[in-house]
Formats: sequence, C-alpha cells, structure tokens
Amino acid sequence: MNKHSVFVDGQEGTTGLLIDERLQKRADIEIMKIDPDKKKDISEREKYINRADVVFLCLPDDAAREAVTMVKNKNTRVIDASTAHRTNTDWAYGLPELSAGHRQKIINSKRVSVPGCFATGFVILIYPLVANGMLPAGYPVTCHSVTGYSGGGKKLIGLYEDANRDEALNGPCFYALGLTHKHLPEMQAVSGLKNPPLFTPIVSNYYKGMTVAVPLHLKNGGLDLSVNGLREFYADYYGGENFVKVLPAMEKAGLYNGNYFSPVNLNGTNTLEILVAGNGEQAVLLSRLDNLGKGSSGAAVQCMNIMTGGDERLGLTG
Repeated sequence: MNKHSVFVDGQEGTTGLLIDERLQKRADIEIMKIDPDKKKDISEREKYINRADVVFLCLPDDAAREAVTMVKNKNTRVIDASTAHRTNTDWAYGLPELSAGHRQKIINSKRVSVPGCFATGFVILIYPLVANGMLPAGYPVTCHSVTGYSGGGKKLIGLYEDANRDEALNGPCFYALGLTHKHLPEMQAVSGLKNPPLFTPIVSNYYKGMTVAVPLHLKNGGLDLSVNGLREFYADYYGGENFVKVLPAMEKAGLYNGNYFSPVNLNGTNTLEILVAGNGEQAVLLSRLDNLGKGSSGAAVQCMNIMTGGDERLGLTG
C-alpha cells in the first residue's frame, strides 16, 4: 500500500486536531509532526511543508497565505481550511458534490480551499437552483442559520465553557449584525448570485452542529417552483452522492416530535441532510451538518481522499 505523508500546519487548533484524529488510524497515511517548540519556526515549518505529499493549513488567513509561499515542492498538495483562498479561482473549491466540474477540479488541482461551514450549507441549496435556471441570479435571497459555539474557535469556546460566563450566552445570540459575515463572499460567488444574501447567523449554547435555512416566496416571488418539485429536484441532483442526503416530506423525515429539525443530528459525521418544507405559497430550504465535520475537518479529509485517488469515504463516517 502506498502511503501518503501528511503535515497539518496548525495542528493544535480545533480543525487541525480533528483532521489528525480522522487520520490517526489509517494505514495509508503517515502523519508528520513538528516539534511543538518549533511550530513558529518558519524554516522548520517550510521543511515539513515541502516534505509532505499533502499539507493541511489550519491557520488564520494571513498565516495561510504566508504558508503557501513556502511551498517549493511542485508535488505538494495544499488543502487550506481558512477563508484565505475560497474565492480564488486558481484554487479548487472543496465541495465536490456541487457538480462534476467541481469534483474534477479537486482531482486535478494541487490547491484546494475548504468551504466555510455556513457556506457549505448555503451553496449546497442554492448553487444547483441558480445553475439550472430555477432561481434567478438576481433573486433577493435571505439566509438564517443556527450553530454551536465551536465554530467560533478557541476564543469563543473558552467564553462558552467558562464556569463564570455571562448569562447573555445562555440563550441563542444573533451576531454579525453588520451583515458582513466572512463567509458571505464565497456564499455569493460560488452560488452564482448577483448580490450577497442577507445572512443572519445565530450562535447558541451547545458545542457543535448547525442548520442553514433559506426561505423562498414561491407564487408571490415569481418562482415557478413547488415544495414537492424542489424536493424531487434535490433528490435527483444529489442522488449519487455519499455524503449529501435529501429527506422525504416532513411527515416521513423522522423529525423530532414530527416538527423539529434539530441541528445536532449529524454530529460526528461527514453527512449533510437537506429538507424542503412549506406550502403552496412559501418554501423553506434547510440543510444541516456538523460544522466541525462536513463543515471543516471532514470536508478537508474528503478532499484529500479525492486528490490522492482514494475512496472519498476513507476515514469518514457517513
């Protein structure tokens, strides 16, 4: 069996730790570990980056850009989990389910940018509608999402897990109220929309798991769409995928108490589920995923599997 050498630059962060955890038991992977005392030593990092077959960047944006400049080995593949390269068309966007073209670009590329967690849930819903002319690119799209606090990284995790935390954090909190969340550029660019969606994220007092919701006005919005038609479209579009599942109508979807679409059902997996609900006048498109799984570390490992010619399911739970 051919082994692939892997280096995680930023191995002590939330995403880096989870990538490491997913790769530890794999016989086809050799994980290269930098001495913790040398993790900020540029020459030492550069040595590991150029020795590895695959490098995962789990760094702040500027540090990720700097790390890319260190790559001298033309065979080194880079998978960036930061925001730095998500709208750079020279990089493959790491959501292979979007289209055959997206998957092929990941296969051919040595540079892949892992999507943001919110963006994953959003573009998986909107990209196929825009690409197939079912939703006008100029439609004023609104998106709401609720997520666990782990998506905010170590600082936010520390705030929520502090025994003396402020009571304000006990309930769901809207944030990014300036409507300029850092995932918006990729949400617009990748989905094909002419304008950014009006996006209102909510962080809540639980560790991980998220739901992304896009409401649509059907008849009053001038859309020739129906709830059943949308469900059938998604089921056909994503029918051959390993990690995207389309749920049946609400009464058969296994919702909690028949009416509650929980954001935590897919925690620990690399699966994303889609639910279409509503009535004859309005629809709501819903996706849910583990923000630390399909929303970050799981997606990164899936991309590595595809780039190295393996089964995309290796090391991942469906």
